[in-house]
Amino acid sequence: MGVMTAIVPDQDLAQAIETLKRSQAMLEPVLASFERRLRQFGADPKSAFWKNKEWQTRRYDILSRLFDDADRQGGVTITDYGCGYGAFFDYLQDRPVMDASRYIGIDMSAAMIAEAEARIRDPRVSLRRHLIATEDADYTFACGTYNMNLGADRDEWAAYVKASLSQLWSKTRKALGFNMLRSDTPEKYPGFFYADGREFLEFCKRTLSPDVAFTDDRPLPDWTIFVRR
Repeated sequence: MGVMTAIVPDQDLAQAIETLKRSQAMLEPVLASFERRLRQFGADPKSAFWKNKEWQTRRYDILSRLFDDADRQGGVTITDYGCGYGAFFDYLQDRPVMDASRYIGIDMSAAMIAEAEARIRDPRVSLRRHLIATEDADYTFACGTYNMNLGADRDEWAAYVKASLSQLWSKTRKALGFNMLRSDTPEKYPGFFYADGREFLEFCKRTLSPDVAFTDDRPLPDWTIFVRR
């Protein structure tokens, strides 16, 4: 394993993969829900259960702070885990960071990937239907990917999220950024997972890297964590 790739121990990574395999049945209702929304709304923030495009863009503004200054002029590989119909690429496509860069969109939904493929005809883009990252990238993002659990057991869902983050980190050369809904947000909706940021901050520090940053994204109901090599 190369110096710039995974630091997650092989045994821990194998356990994470097993957890992800066991989680597939738990994810089936979530997958069905997203595909219903896609049929209803098409390539729209509502398909991903975002409040509106403005709040979707705010999240991308926050996540894009992950890029190192030297990489903002492009020449990097970016994984978007839970890419949906490709909205994050829409946000990035004309920015300098995409100059000579590659975007890898991953989603568990065949319908979402098909929608992204129909919309995006760009040689910088590769799209994959998968539950894991299958190739190395400089930067990995997961925006809202873990928010909807449709009433799944809280501990089982948290274990799935941590396993997913461990697997993504094993394929990340420079930095990983992800957001989740705050457990202390005053307005909660059924079917969504509201996470304690301290729990995931400690998990990332203990399991992934000591170089971790946390932001409270109010007025968004989110927090964001950046993990760096």
